[in-house]
Amino acid sequence: MRRVDGGQEEFEMRDDRSLRRPELFLNRELSWLEFNQRVLEEARDSSVPLVERLKFLSICSSNLDEFFTVRVAGLIEQRDEGVMDVPSDGMPAGEQLARISDRVQAMTEMMSSTFLDDLLPRLAAEGVELADVRELEAGERARLRRFFFQEVFPILTPLAIDPGHPFPHVPSESLHLVVMLRGERGGEPVFAVIRVPRVLDRLVPVEGEGDVATYVLLDEVIAEHAGELFRGFRQEGAWPFHVVRNLDLSIDEEEAEDLLLTIEAEVRRRDRGRAVRLSVDSSAAPEAVDMLRKALSVDAEFVYRSDAPLAIHEMAKLKAPLVGRPELSDPPFVPARVAPLLHKDEIFDALSRGDVLLHHPYESFDPVVEFVEAAAADPNVLAIKQTVYRTSRDSPIIKALVRAAGNGKQVAALVEIKARFDEENNIVWARALEQAGVSVVYGLVGLKTHCKVTLVVRREGKRLRRYVHLGTGNYNPNTARLYTDLSLFTSRPELGEDATSLFNLLTSCTAPREWRKLVVAPLGLHETVLGLIHRETQFANAGRPARIIAKMNSLVDPDVIAALYRASQAGVEIDLIIRGICCLRPGLIGVSDNIRVRSVVDRFLEHSRVCFFEAGGQQEVYASSADWMPRNFHRRVEVMFPIESGSLKRRVLDDILGDALRDDVKARILQPDGSYERADGDTGMRSQTHGLKLASDAIEAASERERAERPFIVRPVRTRPTLGEGPTDEPSE
Repeated sequence: MRRVDGGQEEFEMRDDRSLRRPELFLNRELSWLEFNQRVLEEARDSSVPLVERLKFLSICSSNLDEFFTVRVAGLIEQRDEGVMDVPSDGMPAGEQLARISDRVQAMTEMMSSTFLDDLLPRLAAEGVELADVRELEAGERARLRRFFFQEVFPILTPLAIDPGHPFPHVPSESLHLVVMLRGERGGEPVFAVIRVPRVLDRLVPVEGEGDVATYVLLDEVIAEHAGELFRGFRQEGAWPFHVVRNLDLSIDEEEAEDLLLTIEAEVRRRDRGRAVRLSVDSSAAPEAVDMLRKALSVDAEFVYRSDAPLAIHEMAKLKAPLVGRPELSDPPFVPARVAPLLHKDEIFDALSRGDVLLHHPYESFDPVVEFVEAAAADPNVLAIKQTVYRTSRDSPIIKALVRAAGNGKQVAALVEIKARFDEENNIVWARALEQAGVSVVYGLVGLKTHCKVTLVVRREGKRLRRYVHLGTGNYNPNTARLYTDLSLFTSRPELGEDATSLFNLLTSCTAPREWRKLVVAPLGLHETVLGLIHRETQFANAGRPARIIAKMNSLVDPDVIAALYRASQAGVEIDLIIRGICCLRPGLIGVSDNIRVRSVVDRFLEHSRVCFFEAGGQQEVYASSADWMPRNFHRRVEVMFPIESGSLKRRVLDDILGDALRDDVKARILQPDGSYERADGDTGMRSQTHGLKLASDAIEAASERERAERPFIVRPVRTRPTLGEGPTDEPSE
């Protein structure tokens, strides 16, 4: 490695091992924090409507909690147990934790200032105020005191901390108060803990002037009167604190006799995991913070003080009085219905004529639901098979599968009960399906089933025909309005045969000798992706056009990154659209000169996984349920599927990948050092806004077609009879 002009590093690559050097990779955890910073930037962007800014701040806060419950918790275990699982960038667990601590501290301070110094004043200007209990007028404080004793006091359980009362269990992500007390005769301070009840709204309304909606925090009301719960002591302070615990499940699937019961039991014990982060009000006494840290065994580097309200994601509820103010939110939109799937009762006829591609949320998710509902009701449908990873609590798709079983159809469902944080929901659905007579399986030991596939087998005349839905996102109608994803409907025989083989694999562990069209993990997806990249490298070496465009949530796999580096060195032009984690370093001279990485964070969560390969002029397009990460390649059942229709390929290339690459409003460009800069451009191209326009244009075009196809009806004109022999312009008498 040597320096070149400008201080950038140039790497001389002589073999594949040099492409795996740690300095060529960005750290996964720090890259994720950069993604969360991009979410926070949306909350700080004054051009974003106020209600949406509150939403982005809430997402940033919730994201951070989940990051600690899984990723930071795992690193702490590695460090404490001496596990030498060094990532591709070579950073040991201890150093990662130190870097994370510093980065989160800066992010916490920025979240706090964003809320206090920017959003709160803007909310006040719109008639919504969050007041300090201590600054209210005497009359309001008296009313809140009555509220406390009538509505709050009976619910509270004060928990003293002394030799007879050990420190209580504090559930993850719940809000508590630590109360510091001192005896009437002085002496050392003593402490108690009060849980802020979730059964009450945290935002307590108080009377404001005119049309102003004024609130105070429930935790402040309790803190104001906490001394009333400890007679004989003098209250010296009461401060909110918030704990995040390790919530990852530890399951030995091979030893579990009943995986459903094992996971159910583990979910009940989940909240007993180690505390990994402690957030405390910035005004808390040092003695109280020190007591909490020791009692919870939290590393000092993961104790954070905050000026803003803790669990700041709950402040999104301040938007309630503004719901009727359209100028303060993103404009509403109506997802388009594509022409081939306008009528539920004609869905199979439409799919028999050709493939249909939907781009959610711009195009409605309803046809996906209607596909299963139509199959459940159609007497010619003999079997329905579906994978379920995450779905809504009131899932119409699950209800349709139940009806299908009741109608005597052969119904099988792969319910992934190991889907993190959806375990309880999926257990409920699994039992409901079993009771309805659906054949329910829970996947393969050691693997999560993450693919999104539905297979419908229908009798048509003297033969059976298979219809397949393949998606990049979950079967969840709610998130389908918030996430960008792709749905492919097809009746191509090769894809139907592969879908049958996939379900046989999931239900009986029987893999086919070969896959005709689908590429399945862990049975070859990793090798196929590497092969596709290598093929472009060979084309470039031969002087032929070579191009890769790939869009996904995360890029982590070191083998794929090394293959992309080799392709770049050969001259392959590579554009990557990575919403979240990216461990590849673009723009390194001699390594990744031809690689550009961008991220789009906007109104909808960019969730689709789709890639394009020039393929010597054949221009191949694939969509997938998998990101390019080791877990997706090796520890999950995933599916990558081709989009073969010429018109659909062009649409993906122009309207999905192309728009994202042209975005110069919401796109950020990854720099070699891992930081991001806003895209440089003046076209005003915002890919998601253009997606909404395309959907709106499609709705208008469909309306015009409907008007054009509507039969013209001549209505008779009623006239009064005249006295003459024929019609006359003169009025009759």
